[in-house]
Formats: sequence, C-alpha cells, structure tokens
Amino acid sequence: MADAAGGYDARYMRVALEHAAAAGERGEVPVGAVLVQGDEIIAAGANSPVASHDPTAHAEIEALRAGGRALGSYRLGDTTLYVTLEPCVMCAAAIVHARVRRLVFGAWDPRAGAAGSITDVFALPQLNHRVDVFGGVLMEDCGRLLKQFFEARR
Repeated sequence: MADAAGGYDARYMRVALEHAAAAGERGEVPVGAVLVQGDEIIAAGANSPVASHDPTAHAEIEALRAGGRALGSYRLGDTTLYVTLEPCVMCAAAIVHARVRRLVFGAWDPRAGAAGSITDVFALPQLNHRVDVFGGVLMEDCGRLLKQFFEARR
C-alpha cells in the first residue's frame, strides 16, 4: 500500500495487529499500537486495562507512555502512531497532547471513535496542535480480529 510515509503504513499496521492479537490471547480487547519515528518502531502497546486494573491502559496510551520513556520526553513530535482501532476520546486527546505528528488507524469504531465516528477530537479548532489522521489501513484485518474476539465471548 503506497502512502505519504513511503509505503510503510500497512507494514507498521501489521505489527500493531500482532500486538492486538497478543492482547486478545490474554483476554483483553484486541487493540494494538506502535509508535514510529523515521522508519524505526520506538514503542508499542496493547490493550491491558483488565489485567492492570487500569481504565487508561488502552493500546495507544501504553505506546505513548513507552514512547515518552524511549525518547526521554512527553513530547512525541515527528512520530507516527499506528493503532488497529480508531482512538476513543481519551486516547485522541492524549495523542494531541503528546504532539504526535501523524495517526494511522485500521478499523473505525462507530460506538466510541473520536477521529470522526462519534466525534472528531482532532478537528477541534481550540486545540493548539494538529495531527494528520488517516483511517482505514488494513481495516478488514483489524475489524475481523475484533469481530472474532467478541463472537467467541457470546
């Protein structure tokens, strides 16, 4: 898949999918994220709110926390965050505050998505940072993983 980042969006999304699948195997909702600077993955995360007893332990937050430690700063400018599911309001706000340059996500989330599905945090004019947002990368694969996870629990 060709893209502005030199054709790497699908490659990095596949890595995020690996983290999502691992989360699902642990009984967490299968969402994964990777934070990339240049062409290097500097951090990754997967959903872990159930095991950690932490409602903020979404894949995006875990990747942002690890990225901050890796870079020695809470400002993550010049990075791209790849996540398998459209971020929620909490995660979208954290992405903005971390100054992530670009967000790429897989499946849309019609129940909680904050990049256009129920609201668009990234378009709020009052915020002082803009994130370049692109959704739908490997959307079918990302959606299938979530669908299989929830079907197995019904």
